[in-house]
Amino acid sequence: MCYAMAHRGPDAQSFFNDDKISLGHRRLSIIDLSETANQPFTDVSGRYTIIFNGEIFNFSEIRKEIPEYPFRTNSDTEVLLAAFVKWGPSCIARFKGFFAFAVWDKQEKNLFIFRDRLGVKPLYYYVDNEVFCFASEVRAVLASGLVTNVQLDKYATVDYLSFQSFGYPDSPVSSIKQLEAGSYIVINDGKIEKTVYWTLVKNRPSFDFSDENAVKGHIRELLRDSVERRLISDVPVGAFLSGGIDSSTVVGLMAEVSSAKPATFNISFSDPAYDEAKYARIIAKKFDTHHTTINLKPEVFLEELENGLNAMDVPSADGINTFVVSKAIRNAGITVALSGVGGDELFAGYPFFKQYTDLHKWRNLFGHSALFRKGVAGILHQTKSVRNHRLAELLSGNSVAIDRVYPVFRRILSSDFIEVLTSLPMDRISGTEANLRRYAGELEKLPLLSQVSVAEYLGYTQQTLLKDTDQMSMAVSLEVREPFFDHDLIEFVLAIPDHIKNPKFPKSLLVESVSPLLPGEIVHRKKQGFLFPWDVWMRNELRSFCEKQILILSQRDFIHGKELQAYWKRFLKGDPAVRWTEIWMFIVLGYWLERNHIDH
Repeated sequence: MCYAMAHRGPDAQSFFNDDKISLGHRRLSIIDLSETANQPFTDVSGRYTIIFNGEIFNFSEIRKEIPEYPFRTNSDTEVLLAAFVKWGPSCIARFKGFFAFAVWDKQEKNLFIFRDRLGVKPLYYYVDNEVFCFASEVRAVLASGLVTNVQLDKYATVDYLSFQSFGYPDSPVSSIKQLEAGSYIVINDGKIEKTVYWTLVKNRPSFDFSDENAVKGHIRELLRDSVERRLISDVPVGAFLSGGIDSSTVVGLMAEVSSAKPATFNISFSDPAYDEAKYARIIAKKFDTHHTTINLKPEVFLEELENGLNAMDVPSADGINTFVVSKAIRNAGITVALSGVGGDELFAGYPFFKQYTDLHKWRNLFGHSALFRKGVAGILHQTKSVRNHRLAELLSGNSVAIDRVYPVFRRILSSDFIEVLTSLPMDRISGTEANLRRYAGELEKLPLLSQVSVAEYLGYTQQTLLKDTDQMSMAVSLEVREPFFDHDLIEFVLAIPDHIKNPKFPKSLLVESVSPLLPGEIVHRKKQGFLFPWDVWMRNELRSFCEKQILILSQRDFIHGKELQAYWKRFLKGDPAVRWTEIWMFIVLGYWLERNHIDH
């Protein structure tokens, strides 16, 4: 199991064995680089042993609250364990950071397993009548040899084809599950008990939101603190710098809170349609960073394709870009990098935020007339726009609640089309829909824009964006820290009324909160996004690779092979109704199944 995750921790490997338990750990040394801080780590009494993946950014403050504990290291791991010894599971409320960790209580024979609030760090497990097996990756659980039923989870695969990820509580393997973000479990005498200790919808800060300037000032303070905490490290810390609003904000605040020059990295491309290097240089110059521009040619991406696919712990249609960029930064000598990921979700940066509020306006205007709404929906259906088809579906429906609307907007393949291409079971709602419905009552109490943020966190952000960031950066032993995923910041921004958050220009609340940090040419530039011409590559340089994977996948019993191959041919002919993402999801899935020897 440890060998399967060697890339996550190349610096050390250790084991702990007791009568009922074995714990293994791979270490990426970042805080207290000494061997004394290696894990598994046992407390001074010998009763408690911990294995821990992640970072506790406020460990120095917590350490001061435990003066009676005889610390042997300067690590956050020992502080985490000492806090558990003193306060038990309730210690979790004190931690600021991202983590998955387990504590074994030798005396009571209890195993406690925790996952961070937002699910930044993964945790998968397998359980049967004889064994409980857990790890940071599905591949490590499979490598244990303890999983007796290694079969594709076909219900979860419907979720993947719908939303490009395997959502909570499932994984690609039917017998392996995810631990819920913001929860912990206790295992004792064959019984498993789960506790949810934090959710996105039940934490309301006490604040006077009538004072807009005070709101902006507090956002700046929270974000500044978040950046400062994420600079804690005993190895060099760099930053991704695209030159967009989010990454530029992070770098600007790094320069503000640190006496050292930030080390920034920008990925440059020869094609100006994809190159953002000039904007990154503006920020690097403004904040006097040690800036490195890494030029990546398209052929590098193509050469790295199979390496990226091999690095995937779970299939993702979106992860290759992150792998290639992470590898380039790791090769530049950086072990820890700050990222601006998460700014769009928090500060209404996606088009869907406006579309959702518009939908409510239209519903209020036309809601009394089902006939009128269906007429408008009919007109929208006449167009070729995927967005208009989605709007039509929503207008003709009976509800515009976020748990009904979000899955429609985020869906890649429709249920009808999944039935055309596969024989997968369609009689279960998706994990994304189920999670939203769990919190439907609480979601309705939030401002409309915050409802979208929560839906994004529970859906695409947690299940795709954070997974890709973690699995593809850790594949090259790079730890990525995301200041916008600070839970104090998120709790506050989710409580802000729409009239303050509603963007007058892209992410205006964020820009105004940190003003005058960002220059105008950064704020008002056209958003490019981290996109590459996959549709062109798949018809040319990658055609033979894609055709091979399509043919192999077509032999699977749940795939309608002739229909999938016909769909591929439509794509090759340039049919605008066939998007490259839809084809690519099948290619990635097939490759992953073959590589990991998953049964039909």
